[in-house]
Amino acid sequence: MLHYDYHKPDSLKEALGLMAQYKDEAVFIAGGTDVMVQIEQRKLKPRALISLRNVVDLKRNEDTTIGAGVTLRELQKNPMIQEHFSALHDAACNLGSIQIRNVATIGGNICTAAPSADTACPLLVLDAKALLVSATGEREVDIDEFFVGPGKTVLRKGEILKEFKIRRFTENTGSVYIKHTRRAAMDLPIVGIAVRITLNRNDVKCRDALCALEPISKIMGYFEDEELKCEDARIAMGVVAPRPIRARHAEAALKGKVLSEKLIAEVSEIAVSEASPRDSVRGEAWYRSEMVKVLVKRGIMKAIERIVRPGEVVYPERLW
Repeated sequence: MLHYDYHKPDSLKEALGLMAQYKDEAVFIAGGTDVMVQIEQRKLKPRALISLRNVVDLKRNEDTTIGAGVTLRELQKNPMIQEHFSALHDAACNLGSIQIRNVATIGGNICTAAPSADTACPLLVLDAKALLVSATGEREVDIDEFFVGPGKTVLRKGEILKEFKIRRFTENTGSVYIKHTRRAAMDLPIVGIAVRITLNRNDVKCRDALCALEPISKIMGYFEDEELKCEDARIAMGVVAPRPIRARHAEAALKGKVLSEKLIAEVSEIAVSEASPRDSVRGEAWYRSEMVKVLVKRGIMKAIERIVRPGEVVYPERLW
């Protein structure tokens, strides 16, 4: 049986001091849903666990600041997150069980740096910045630069991820995260796709077309007639590379163009070319590539739907 000291500091200063005391042979722990599994599997053998559960500085959840210690359940129940950062809300709703979401934190999910981390792709498309704190000061890192590889981040010894900064977007912006799994309960994604779209206008006259049982070609024809243009775009992909990545070439192909079925198909193909999936027990590389093509299309259409009909449930519910 493994033996380790356990500490529960009340402040960042105390937590950082404890880590210095153990000469970096301790491990910070938040919800523990990943760390405790690694300890049980003997992948981690720390001298001490330093719990961050009581650190108030990590609990901010307001406006454009989300503390690293905020739980996934808190994000799921926050109406501000649902309204303004819907891709992140999608991820929070689909990560594990309610019991897991009650203890798992957004900071912990990001710090594991797993290619399958559900909150990573939403934070990428939301242009989040991570604030890192150490005994010597603070530094801010773009979330796209935070991940180095599987299980590896830019966090230095003795640093703590304090919070995420996310800018508020205009009402012409919609975002979505789609998690593709083998089953609809407590499963890791085979592929995860996040999309953020900003349109050049919001007074779309054909908004009811989204409720009609018409093919996507006809719906996109309405949008073409109105010259509905994409002003800005972000596309992020998970489980298709050693780390969560952005499909930058696909974003560039979409930005500034009038939306059409042909354009969305081209963008989806470009996104596939930027992915480098591998075979695993959850899915083979060829299948992941095919699902990237499908899910990027669905993500773009769902993001448009959230702009055109904000806060509404479109009936019939489309898979896009």
